[in-house]
Amino acid sequence: MTGAGSWSLGESDYNKINEHLLALLRESDARSAMVVDRTGQLLANAGEELSFDPTVFASLTAADFSANDQLAKMIGEAEFASLFHQGEKESMYLADVGRKLILVVLFDKRTTVGMVRLRVKQTVQDLDVLITEMFGRAPGDPASPEQGGLLEGADDEIDKLFGD
Repeated sequence: MTGAGSWSLGESDYNKINEHLLALLRESDARSAMVVDRTGQLLANAGEELSFDPTVFASLTAADFSANDQLAKMIGEAEFASLFHQGEKESMYLADVGRKLILVVLFDKRTTVGMVRLRVKQTVQDLDVLITEMFGRAPGDPASPEQGGLLEGADDEIDKLFGD
């Protein structure tokens, strides 16, 4: 697994991820979708407004996936590519994206786990292509759509706040 320090998420990357999430929601009739990195940082969130803190949820999602990776190893599997948690009214489906990110889909009785699973499969493939490009891009790479990603110029703005 590659650490968060070896890649950057630029605005165009975020927009592409968000487009994939919105398409997934449209096609599956799920409520919400998010992309979380394996350290528990929320990278993108789309769909209905959440009734809980998405940052805390992202952290717990990464811990859940990590714990299930250990359970998989205990039973002789290298990993679980997806997890499904079913509740009485709400359910969630989690899918690994390139061993770097986790796609989380929250859904209710408006759809089925089969429909969510079907649409997640294509979204994982699409996101995998995108993150392969993101993780392969060196920080400051001229081919990068936005050098410095979302925090470009942050140092200059901090200096302006505190004066020289």
